[in-house]
Amino acid sequence: MAGQPSDQAQPYLTGSTLVLFTIAVAIANLMEVLDITIANVSLPTISGELGVAPNQGTWIVTSYAVSNAILVPLTGWFATRFGQVRVFTTAVGLFTLASLLCGIASSFQELLTFRVIQGAVAGLMIPLSQALLMNNYPPEKRGTALMIWGMTVMVAPIIGPILGGWITENFHWSWIFLINVPIGIFCTTVTWMMLRKRETPVKKQPVDVIGAGLLVLWVGTLQILLDKGNELDWFDSPFILSLAILSVVGFVAFLIWELTDDHPIVDLSLLWQFRNFRMGALSLSLGYSVFFSSVIVLPMWLQTQIGYTSQWAGFALAPTGIVALMISPFIVRFMNRVDLRLLASFAFFVFALTGFWRSHFTSGSDFFTIMLPQALQGLAVATFFSPLIAINMSGIPPDRIANASGLQNFLRMMAGSFGTSIVISLWDDRAAWHRTQLTDQLNSASQPMQSYVGQIESLGVPHDLALAQIDRQLTIESFTLATNDIFWLGGCILLALVAVIWRTRPPFTGGGGGN
Repeated sequence: MAGQPSDQAQPYLTGSTLVLFTIAVAIANLMEVLDITIANVSLPTISGELGVAPNQGTWIVTSYAVSNAILVPLTGWFATRFGQVRVFTTAVGLFTLASLLCGIASSFQELLTFRVIQGAVAGLMIPLSQALLMNNYPPEKRGTALMIWGMTVMVAPIIGPILGGWITENFHWSWIFLINVPIGIFCTTVTWMMLRKRETPVKKQPVDVIGAGLLVLWVGTLQILLDKGNELDWFDSPFILSLAILSVVGFVAFLIWELTDDHPIVDLSLLWQFRNFRMGALSLSLGYSVFFSSVIVLPMWLQTQIGYTSQWAGFALAPTGIVALMISPFIVRFMNRVDLRLLASFAFFVFALTGFWRSHFTSGSDFFTIMLPQALQGLAVATFFSPLIAINMSGIPPDRIANASGLQNFLRMMAGSFGTSIVISLWDDRAAWHRTQLTDQLNSASQPMQSYVGQIESLGVPHDLALAQIDRQLTIESFTLATNDIFWLGGCILLALVAVIWRTRPPFTGGGGGN
């Protein structure tokens, strides 16, 4: 054990104890983030077996996301009221139980209910896993802790579809949930045994019932709006319009209440009390939003337009996680030696470079061409999360870390969801615009069109099928150009974030940071 620090009652963990504790917490966090995307590619199979329409099957993902988003900002209150260790281990245990119930569900209604429970308790796991690592690592090694935590959040969305597709194709969809059971038991047991005597101070405080209710109202309605907006044609739908009104009214009422209540359930004061937290959270949220949107759009383009299977689309994205895991240990060595803003700026520059690179993809790009910028993006992933989280948390008192972590992760998750919904809608709109432009250039009376149709018919293809083939090619090219637009826009946003991160002020340590 190391010497006793002045700001906590127990010495920091060291040696093999620290290693085992880190493995347990990291795996628990990976398991939770993985479940956000692992079910995506299995939705058609699950919907078919449980006898519901594909559009109803999307609620398997939506229900998890809604309950998850609602509970994340409440983490600080739960941790203060019951203790970080107790809440985390209970959440992991309940997540494991909910995973088991999801795996043995015999009806769609049962699966939906258990996914809501699973998402709700998972909302407590992400911020508390980060807080526990910060509180139990020596200050000089917190860069390593943040790197490990960041890798689980960034890599999990990439490997989720690969693992989900492989399990569904080779076993049964229920195993995408059942694999959590032995992992969850291990993580719950290890963390409780190691940390049960290291509980954080608890304080009984009034329950902000009104604040919690308003949070549920506006986050729940906003999340459903974002998930269903594109499918229901956004504000042309009375349902979406009603959700928008409820969300806006609920959000305004929530802000007013939380800013005037003596015991708010979400500590919004962190945003104006700590400059680094404010600027860092903005950079982290928008950067993650662009990254996560690309993780969604690229495989969608590959699968719907280029003919990739879910597994091969996942393989195309895999180099990002592989490279990030390989170089992250080397990056940690520099975190205490250089200005963290330099590392974060490097991440944004590389992210932007890969975005501009991918904006030149064509429908004929081969697997290596698509995969290469993903490998370069691994450099950005390795230098993105850890420096930004360290910047965000600089100057935050130990007793407010759980609150800050909960608020930071809530903002990141909402930005990721909001950004993805906007990008998917924009992707469809830009594809329609490009199709119009291409169609105007290639009308049935044009010489190139007649020549192309003649070439296809010379191969023995009937006239109608030749026109259908051309129509399909127009669709592919339209969505390819729309994909290029999305990546170019993302690159511009990421470049702009470099200026935001330089608004923070050193020192980036537990006791420093500009206010």
